Amino acid sequence: MIVLSEASSRLEPTPSARELIAATETAKLAGCQVYYIPQDFDGLDDPADALAHVPDQREQAAAVWNGYIPLASHYSLVYQLALAKGIRLLNSPDEHLRAQEFDRAYERLRGLTPESIIVTDPVQCVEAVEHMGLPLFVKGVVQSRKARGWKACVADNLADLELLVAAYLELEGRTRGRVVLRKLVRLRHVASTAQGFPIGREFRVFLYNAEPIGHGYYWDGEDPLMTLSKVEEDVVLSLATEAARRLETPFVAVDIGQLDDGDWIVIECGDAQFSSVSRIPLLPLWHRISQIG
Repeated sequence: MIVLSEASSRLEPTPSARELIAATETAKLAGCQVYYIPQDFDGLDDPADALAHVPDQREQAAAVWNGYIPLASHYSLVYQLALAKGIRLLNSPDEHLRAQEFDRAYERLRGLTPESIIVTDPVQCVEAVEHMGLPLFVKGVVQSRKARGWKACVADNLADLELLVAAYLELEGRTRGRVVLRKLVRLRHVASTAQGFPIGREFRVFLYNAEPIGHGYYWDGEDPLMTLSKVEEDVVLSLATEAARRLETPFVAVDIGQLDDGDWIVIECGDAQFSSVSRIPLLPLWHRISQIG
């Protein structure tokens, strides 16, 4: 397995950067061949220079990209540059977008995940409220703002919903011009973050070809709800497998949460190449990834 990694000593020392570096080092321990590529190709006159140091492969080799969520155009560019070297990223550009942008995944996940409406303008909020009611959870098609707390994600009235949608549309990296309005569901929890967001009982599952290769609790820190019984684990993995099967994206991360009434739902999904591993043990995960070919 080849790994194209954006890990660099020049990255700001953020939690995401530390995780990126840790994943890259673990990939090496698991026997993967790592080649470094610059983030966003900053400072390059020719994009092909980013992979100039990567040798051409005699036979096509599988690869994963270990980095930050790229723009759709950038993913497509790296995919084609790698392919010219005989290297094939596990997810094609279309498969990448199907997992990474929620509106592309939603129809496939209908029935497994809360009802959702996609809007591109605050004026569409009136119709969304008439259809789904309030409160509503608000997120971009790529990312939410859970780290900023409950009020950054949940609208209890139309005025707040319109303000949230307008604010999200300013965040191109999270929304790409599309905002997701979701029926608010209550996840089982016993604590909240310092910013006031409930620490719902949620698990992240990494899958390859709809087969789980690693799973763990979504949140950092200790939580009495973080341990699954065997029956619960089977339910979580089964639901994640069904979501991955529907998505038809080879390498995917699926988040599964438990409602207050005990039922389990799909929260969201993402291209596993750019998903945080959360509490998934790194070495066993990368050992499984290294065996993909």
